[in-house]
Amino acid sequence: MIKIQRSVTVINKLGLHARASAQLVKLAGTFNSNIWLTLDHQTANGKNIMELMMLAASQGSKIVVTAEGTDAANAVADIETLFVDRFGETE
Repeated sequence: MIKIQRSVTVINKLGLHARASAQLVKLAGTFNSNIWLTLDHQTANGKNIMELMMLAASQGSKIVVTAEGTDAANAVADIETLFVDRFGETE
């Protein structure tokens, strides 16, 4: 099983709020891999909006994205792009 990890920074002003979390869950759901996001010592299932929102990741937070499965590399790359693109927000 392939396992990929990458660190991303929350750069959008509002952090990982409800709309951003929903986008992330929708994207994660397109992959077969298991996906987790870890902030400090708290880990959330990338396919569970409530767990993601419980991370309370604000602007500047460093999150480790981990994916395990056959499409792990693509999953991590696409999730990283979502963070870099600020979840489509202008700030």
